[in-house]
Amino acid sequence: MNWSRCAGVVPSRDGTAERVAVDLGDRSYDVHIGPGVRGLLPDLVAGTGARRVAVVSARPEGWVPDCGRPTLRLDAVDGEHHKTLAEVERLCRRFAEFGLTRSDVIVSCGGGTTTDVVGLAAALYHRGTAVIHLPTSLLAQVDASIGGKTAVNLPAGKNLVGAFWQPAAVLCDSEFLDTLPPRELLNGYGEIARCHFIGADGLRGLPLPEQIVGSVRLKASVVAADERDGGLRHLLNYGHTLGHAIERATDFAVRHGEAVAIGTVFAGRLAGVLGRVRPDRVAEHEAVVGHYGLPTALPAGVDDAALVNLMRQDKKVTVGLAFVLDGPDGAELVRGVPERAVTEALAAMPRAEKAAGKRR
Repeated sequence: MNWSRCAGVVPSRDGTAERVAVDLGDRSYDVHIGPGVRGLLPDLVAGTGARRVAVVSARPEGWVPDCGRPTLRLDAVDGEHHKTLAEVERLCRRFAEFGLTRSDVIVSCGGGTTTDVVGLAAALYHRGTAVIHLPTSLLAQVDASIGGKTAVNLPAGKNLVGAFWQPAAVLCDSEFLDTLPPRELLNGYGEIARCHFIGADGLRGLPLPEQIVGSVRLKASVVAADERDGGLRHLLNYGHTLGHAIERATDFAVRHGEAVAIGTVFAGRLAGVLGRVRPDRVAEHEAVVGHYGLPTALPAGVDDAALVNLMRQDKKVTVGLAFVLDGPDGAELVRGVPERAVTEALAAMPRAEKAAGKRR
């Protein structure tokens, strides 16, 4: 089923932005997408009934509009090394010092790290305080800010401590993307590319704004059908099992979207080894990832055995190894994948030259 066709997309009144509804009953909210949508923030804050606002931003102060309420402004730093429980505690302490109550609102402004950390802080502070996300990176706009998954890292793995906490709204202002360096923009394409294999195979070749809407629509549909990862939502982790392992193996020198892109190529190869898809479908994985200019090869100097060990620590794993893989009926979570098949697929992956691993 093409899940990307199931969420409603409503044009804005001025025709320059669009609104995707995440339908979750009394936890429903809208994702606003387009140039200048951050200007909706004051009205959205007023709609929550908040008397005070805490703005946590990894971007310059002027990027967040005045919320029309007494506001605490806190700096944040994007990057996986800052996704820690210590950072969540720092934020919550500052919220308490400011006198923030559970009837107030928290605003995040930044990339995926910021939305994850601030979202978790909002979920924990007073056992749940409203949060509005202003994602400023492509990756955060198409994925991290939507769906209510919040988490921080532990030395043992990525996103191991977290909670489900849906935002009150998400404002994906496309003007923020004009500030991104090329590699950061490419990083976001990693999440868009993997959509091709989980229900949104028509995104290639579309203008970026349409790719963003299509990606958000897909995620909104999946989240509405499975808010808490009971089954279908696992599809959103396509390419992520190896992707997360690559991030950790390289100490996050390979960015998340880049790692997911490599993981997507690997997922195609592993599905081929297991006889789930034909060789042309395996090749399609590399073609789609390559279309976006994303890496398709394992980084130089990373040991296959180390990657397998890291993949065993993935959150989806209960016994053995688990991957979201393509198949005759589409993508699905496959548990108990034989290690020999994983090592065979890894051995067949191309390897990047050492010089390529130095790019920033």
